[in-house]
Amino acid sequence: MSIKTITEFGCIVILLIGTALLASCSGISYSGGKDAVLAGDSFEAPEIIGRITSDEITESSGLTVSKCQANVFWTLNDSDRGPFIYAIDATGKKLGTWRVFGATNVDWEDMASVKTSTGECFIYISDAGDNEMKRDAYAIYRLREPSNAGKATASSKDDPLVTEEADVLRFIFSGGQQNSEALLVHPSTNEMYVVSKQFNGPAKVFKLKPNFDTREIQTAETVAAVSLPAIPNGLVTGGDISPDGKHVVLCDYYSGYELILPKGAAKFDDIWSEKPAAFDLGPREFGEAVSFGEDGNAVFATTEKSNPPLIRVRRKKIK
Repeated sequence: MSIKTITEFGCIVILLIGTALLASCSGISYSGGKDAVLAGDSFEAPEIIGRITSDEITESSGLTVSKCQANVFWTLNDSDRGPFIYAIDATGKKLGTWRVFGATNVDWEDMASVKTSTGECFIYISDAGDNEMKRDAYAIYRLREPSNAGKATASSKDDPLVTEEADVLRFIFSGGQQNSEALLVHPSTNEMYVVSKQFNGPAKVFKLKPNFDTREIQTAETVAAVSLPAIPNGLVTGGDISPDGKHVVLCDYYSGYELILPKGAAKFDDIWSEKPAAFDLGPREFGEAVSFGEDGNAVFATTEKSNPPLIRVRRKKIK
């Protein structure tokens, strides 16, 4: 589970009890009040297409769809479970286990992938969880995607394959410590966005340049605040940018939210001023992982706990 401390667990219980009371009195739900913008016209109903059966994957906290290998998804476990990434297929079957060379897992929370103009694919991993708000610095790892995902079933945490050495970007947040569970990487600029998880207000969006060539600690600058149509409105637990760079998907424990870049926008960051539209992400308990498909016409999600579902939500139309 993503609730790694008694304090956070207590907060969530209180929030959910409060939400239930509000719902009984005023019709407000956890995911979307009466003024919520809905994306139901854009997405089909969610469907469970598989289940993650590997006993090595117990807290699927991040998810990304390969842009270089068909029918390959990558996921990772939450903190304190080693620097491993796992390849699965669309049924949830584990294809292989890799140890990320040169990385440590303090509190991994999300991952993303991009395909470069030369056809290379890279995976990004965010080590930016900080429930107790006491870390001195955070990290994002970048590594070349292993190309043999479909041929590595025999690997395991006890006998893993090993990735190429990961590049690391260490950073702090402007304004002090944050707990972040969402990493988004722009497909063209490779600029990285880390989104905070807030219990008492809108989520904060921070931006980092893809400067992996220095050992200096970078500063993630605040670029926006995002208020979900939910209670609480800043509990962002995952996110992704579509391959065309025109859509953002965010999630909280239960629902999905889409933002669309306005037509004629001068820059990508204009997307953060748009109102998130809620849509159904299916049966998820403490869902922390969401990803666009390789063509942007579907959204995929998992949830924490053992044997979680792999969920797909198809897009009805491209806006």
